[in-house]
Amino acid sequence: MSVALVTGGSRGIGRVIAEKLAHAGYDIAICYSGNESAAQETIAECKKYGVQAMYIKADVSNADDVANMYEEIKSLMGPIEVLVNNAGITKDGLLLRMSEADFEAVVDINLKGTFLCTKAAIKDMMKARTGRIINITSIVGVVGNPGQANYCASKAGIIGFTKSVAKEYGGKGITANAVAPGFIQTAMTDQLPDNVKEAYLKQIALGRFGTPEDIANVVEFLASDKASYITGQVIEVTGGM
Repeated sequence: MSVALVTGGSRGIGRVIAEKLAHAGYDIAICYSGNESAAQETIAECKKYGVQAMYIKADVSNADDVANMYEEIKSLMGPIEVLVNNAGITKDGLLLRMSEADFEAVVDINLKGTFLCTKAAIKDMMKARTGRIINITSIVGVVGNPGQANYCASKAGIIGFTKSVAKEYGGKGITANAVAPGFIQTAMTDQLPDNVKEAYLKQIALGRFGTPEDIANVVEFLASDKASYITGQVIEVTGGM
């Protein structure tokens, strides 16, 4: 079976992606940063589909952590064929109030983490002459958002990074694409005030918020052979926002 790694796979969109890929028959590895019980729950759900599944605690912004994570996955399951760079954080604030530490933390996890995990996985993908790199960006990486200069910069960076990787490694049979969610219902967005949610809803052509399943469906497609001629793309999953 092919091995898929989903970073930030213990909760939210990452968890649903991991479960969706397990259902499709991939052996699953996830990494998490803090909540081990959530990681255990995700792995238990993945194993229900008869695949191998494992979790590792790792800081994706730390090169040593990433290298150790990759070697552990490879020794237990084999080389990663599908990499989903999903790990991400927010530290919102208006630009004039945003600390350097909050800017760096978000860019380190979201963008540098994507770089480190991709770099770790791509050598074995080159040897196999196949591989799928799927990076979770955001619609705000395309259009911007007040109070999220750090987050938007990191997500815009992921888009440029994805397009560069697609051009560098397409000749090796590796595809690299980005998925840009719009307003997705998760524990993170549930905390927003009702008036903010209503304002967003008015901008969405389909008249509903997205679900993690909406994102996971696109990731599953991009991981499959059906998407073998798609690379360097940003697929917006926004309900027409």
